[in-house]
Amino acid sequence: MSMAKKQKFYTVWKGKRPGIYDTWKDCKAAINGYAGAQYKSFPTFAAAKKAYNGNYDDYKGKKKGEPSLTAEQLLKYGAPNYHSISVDAASSGNPGVMEYQGVDTKTGKKLFHQGPFAHGTNNIGEFLALVHGLAFLKQKNSDRIIYTDSRTAMSWVRKRTCNTKLKETDKNKALFELVRRALEWLKNNSYNTPIVKWETKAWGEIPADFGRK
Repeated sequence: MSMAKKQKFYTVWKGKRPGIYDTWKDCKAAINGYAGAQYKSFPTFAAAKKAYNGNYDDYKGKKKGEPSLTAEQLLKYGAPNYHSISVDAASSGNPGVMEYQGVDTKTGKKLFHQGPFAHGTNNIGEFLALVHGLAFLKQKNSDRIIYTDSRTAMSWVRKRTCNTKLKETDKNKALFELVRRALEWLKNNSYNTPIVKWETKAWGEIPADFGRK
Protein backbone atom coordinates (compact mmCIF):
# COMPACT_ATOMS: atom_id res chain seq x y z
CA MET A 1 0.00 0.00 0.00
CA SER A 2 1.58 3.27 -1.04
CA MET A 3 1.41 6.03 1.52
CA ALA A 4 -0.15 9.21 0.16
CA LYS A 5 2.25 12.11 0.34
CA LYS A 6 1.35 14.19 3.36
CA GLN A 7 -0.22 17.50 2.43
CA LYS A 8 1.84 20.52 3.41
CA PHE A 9 1.06 24.23 3.37
CA TYR A 10 3.64 26.90 2.69
CA THR A 11 3.49 30.36 4.24
CA VAL A 12 5.30 33.10 2.34
CA TRP A 13 5.72 36.24 4.46
CA LYS A 14 8.07 37.97 2.06
CA GLY A 15 8.33 37.16 -1.62
CA LYS A 16 7.00 38.15 -5.02
CA ARG A 17 3.52 37.06 -3.90
CA PRO A 18 3.11 36.69 -0.12
CA GLY A 19 0.38 34.26 0.90
CA ILE A 20 -0.33 30.62 1.69
CA TYR A 21 0.34 27.93 -0.91
CA ASP A 22 -0.57 24.26 -0.88
CA THR A 23 2.21 23.07 -3.18
CA TRP A 24 5.96 23.58 -3.04
CA LYS A 25 5.85 24.42 -6.76
CA ASP A 26 3.55 27.41 -6.15
CA CYS A 27 5.54 28.46 -3.09
CA LYS A 28 8.76 28.30 -5.10
CA ALA A 29 7.23 30.46 -7.86
CA ALA A 30 6.24 33.02 -5.21
CA ILE A 31 9.78 33.33 -3.80
CA ASN A 32 12.02 32.54 -6.76
CA GLY A 33 14.56 35.28 -7.37
CA TYR A 34 13.31 37.35 -4.42
CA ALA A 35 16.21 38.45 -2.18
CA GLY A 36 15.51 37.81 1.51
CA ALA A 37 12.37 35.74 0.92
CA GLN A 38 10.74 34.49 4.13
CA TYR A 39 8.83 31.21 3.98
CA LYS A 40 8.19 27.99 5.91
CA SER A 41 6.09 24.85 5.58
CA PHE A 42 3.33 23.82 8.01
CA PRO A 43 1.36 20.60 8.44
CA THR A 44 -2.11 22.24 8.34
CA PHE A 45 -3.76 25.21 6.66
CA ALA A 46 -4.78 26.57 10.08
CA ALA A 47 -1.15 26.53 11.26
CA ALA A 48 0.02 28.21 8.04
CA LYS A 49 -2.71 30.85 8.38
CA LYS A 50 -1.76 31.62 11.99
CA ALA A 51 1.86 31.92 10.98
CA TYR A 52 0.95 34.22 8.09
CA ASN A 53 -0.78 36.57 10.56
CA GLY A 54 2.22 36.41 12.88
CA ASN A 55 5.86 37.26 12.47
CA TYR A 56 8.39 35.22 10.54
CA ASP A 57 10.83 35.60 13.45
CA ASP A 58 8.49 33.59 15.70
CA TYR A 59 8.62 30.63 13.33
CA LYS A 60 11.97 30.54 11.54
CA GLY A 61 14.30 27.73 12.50
CA LYS A 62 11.69 25.99 14.67
CA LYS A 63 11.13 22.32 14.25
CA LYS A 64 7.54 21.19 13.86
CA GLY A 65 5.85 20.45 17.15
CA GLU A 66 8.65 21.99 19.18
CA PRO A 67 7.21 23.91 22.15
CA SER A 68 7.86 27.54 21.39
CA LEU A 69 7.82 28.60 25.04
CA THR A 70 9.59 27.44 28.17
CA ALA A 71 7.67 26.76 31.40
CA GLU A 72 8.88 30.11 32.80
CA GLN A 73 7.63 31.98 29.75
CA LEU A 74 4.27 30.22 29.98
CA LEU A 75 3.97 31.36 33.59
CA LYS A 76 4.57 34.93 32.48
CA TYR A 77 1.51 34.77 30.18
CA GLY A 78 -0.70 33.24 32.86
CA ALA A 79 -4.15 32.04 31.81
CA PRO A 80 -6.49 33.83 29.43
CA ASN A 81 -9.16 36.09 30.92
CA TYR A 82 -12.35 34.09 30.37
CA HIS A 83 -14.55 37.13 31.02
CA SER A 84 -14.12 37.88 27.34
CA ILE A 85 -15.10 37.17 23.78
CA SER A 86 -12.73 35.99 21.03
CA VAL A 87 -12.88 36.85 17.34
CA ASP A 88 -11.25 35.30 14.29
CA ALA A 89 -11.50 35.18 10.50
CA ALA A 90 -10.70 32.53 7.93
CA SER A 91 -9.95 33.01 4.28
CA SER A 92 -9.33 30.30 1.67
CA GLY A 93 -6.68 32.05 -0.34
CA ASN A 94 -5.70 35.66 0.09
CA PRO A 95 -7.90 37.08 -1.37
CA GLY A 96 -10.45 34.29 -1.32
CA VAL A 97 -13.69 33.17 0.32
CA MET A 98 -13.66 34.78 3.76
CA GLU A 99 -15.83 34.60 6.88
CA TYR A 100 -15.49 35.77 10.46
CA GLN A 101 -17.02 35.05 13.85
CA GLY A 102 -17.04 35.91 17.53
CA VAL A 103 -17.42 33.40 20.35
CA ASP A 104 -17.61 33.25 24.12
CA THR A 105 -13.98 32.53 25.12
CA LYS A 106 -14.95 30.20 27.97
CA THR A 107 -17.67 28.11 26.34
CA GLY A 108 -16.88 28.56 22.63
CA LYS A 109 -20.56 29.47 22.07
CA LYS A 110 -20.93 31.39 18.79
CA LEU A 111 -22.11 34.97 19.36
CA PHE A 112 -22.01 36.24 15.78
CA HIS A 113 -20.92 35.10 12.35
CA GLN A 114 -20.70 36.84 8.97
CA GLY A 115 -19.95 35.49 5.53
CA PRO A 116 -18.86 33.76 3.52
CA PHE A 117 -17.84 36.68 1.31
CA ALA A 118 -16.67 35.73 -2.17
CA HIS A 119 -13.55 37.85 -2.36
CA GLY A 120 -11.96 39.05 0.87
CA THR A 121 -8.75 38.84 2.86
CA ASN A 122 -7.96 37.54 6.29
CA ASN A 123 -6.96 40.99 7.54
CA ILE A 124 -10.27 42.54 6.46
CA GLY A 125 -12.09 39.68 8.19
CA GLU A 126 -10.12 40.10 11.42
CA PHE A 127 -10.75 43.87 11.33
CA LEU A 128 -14.52 43.46 10.76
CA ALA A 129 -14.68 40.79 13.48
CA LEU A 130 -13.08 43.18 15.98
CA VAL A 131 -15.40 46.09 15.17
CA HIS A 132 -18.41 43.73 15.22
CA GLY A 133 -17.23 42.51 18.64
CA LEU A 134 -16.85 46.05 19.97
CA ALA A 135 -20.35 46.99 18.76
CA PHE A 136 -21.78 43.75 20.15
CA LEU A 137 -20.29 44.36 23.63
CA LYS A 138 -21.28 48.03 23.65
CA GLN A 139 -24.88 47.17 22.75
CA LYS A 140 -24.98 44.71 25.66
CA ASN A 141 -23.28 47.23 27.95
CA SER A 142 -20.77 44.48 28.74
CA ASP A 143 -17.47 44.92 30.57
CA ARG A 144 -15.91 41.86 28.92
CA ILE A 145 -12.62 42.21 27.05
CA ILE A 146 -12.08 41.11 23.46
CA TYR A 147 -9.31 38.80 22.19
CA THR A 148 -7.87 38.74 18.67
CA ASP A 149 -4.75 37.03 17.35
CA SER A 150 -4.25 39.67 14.64
CA ARG A 151 -1.87 42.55 15.38
CA THR A 152 -2.82 44.06 12.01
CA ALA A 153 -6.51 44.23 12.92
CA MET A 154 -5.65 45.71 16.33
CA SER A 155 -3.65 48.50 14.73
CA TRP A 156 -6.33 49.21 12.08
CA VAL A 157 -8.99 49.55 14.79
CA ARG A 158 -6.70 51.74 16.89
CA LYS A 159 -6.05 54.00 13.89
CA ARG A 160 -9.71 53.83 12.78
CA THR A 161 -8.64 52.76 9.30
CA CYS A 162 -8.81 49.69 7.08
CA ASN A 163 -5.45 49.72 5.37
CA THR A 164 -6.16 46.93 2.88
CA LYS A 165 -4.52 46.69 -0.54
CA LEU A 166 -7.56 44.81 -1.86
CA LYS A 167 -9.39 46.77 -4.57
CA GLU A 168 -13.16 47.12 -4.52
CA THR A 169 -14.89 45.25 -7.36
CA ASP A 170 -18.43 44.08 -8.15
CA LYS A 171 -17.44 40.78 -6.56
CA ASN A 172 -16.71 42.24 -3.14
CA LYS A 173 -19.03 45.28 -3.03
CA ALA A 174 -20.99 43.86 -0.07
CA LEU A 175 -17.77 43.34 1.86
CA PHE A 176 -16.57 46.90 1.27
CA GLU A 177 -20.02 48.13 2.31
CA LEU A 178 -19.43 46.39 5.65
CA VAL A 179 -15.95 47.93 5.90
CA ARG A 180 -17.47 51.40 5.40
CA ARG A 181 -20.07 50.70 8.08
CA ALA A 182 -17.34 49.50 10.46
CA LEU A 183 -15.26 52.64 9.88
CA GLU A 184 -18.39 54.77 10.36
CA TRP A 185 -19.07 52.97 13.66
CA LEU A 186 -15.49 53.59 14.87
CA LYS A 187 -15.80 57.26 13.95
CA ASN A 188 -19.08 57.76 15.80
CA ASN A 189 -18.68 55.53 18.84
CA SER A 190 -16.43 55.53 21.83
CA TYR A 191 -15.74 52.28 23.69
CA ASN A 192 -13.90 51.19 26.83
CA THR A 193 -13.47 47.56 25.81
CA PRO A 194 -9.82 46.50 26.08
CA ILE A 195 -8.65 44.76 22.88
CA VAL A 196 -6.10 42.15 23.90
CA LYS A 197 -3.74 40.01 21.83
CA TRP A 198 -4.49 36.29 22.14
CA GLU A 199 -1.16 34.58 22.91
CA THR A 200 -1.35 31.56 20.60
CA LYS A 201 2.14 30.41 21.59
CA ALA A 202 1.07 30.08 25.21
CA TRP A 203 -2.62 29.18 24.97
CA GLY A 204 -3.01 27.38 21.65
CA GLU A 205 -5.46 28.39 18.92
CA ILE A 206 -7.89 31.22 19.73
CA PRO A 207 -11.30 29.75 20.67
CA ALA A 208 -12.89 31.51 17.68
CA ASP A 209 -10.53 29.72 15.27
CA PHE A 210 -12.32 28.10 12.32
CA GLY A 211 -9.94 25.15 12.54
CA ARG A 212 -9.81 24.66 8.80
CA LYS A 213 -7.51 21.75 8.25
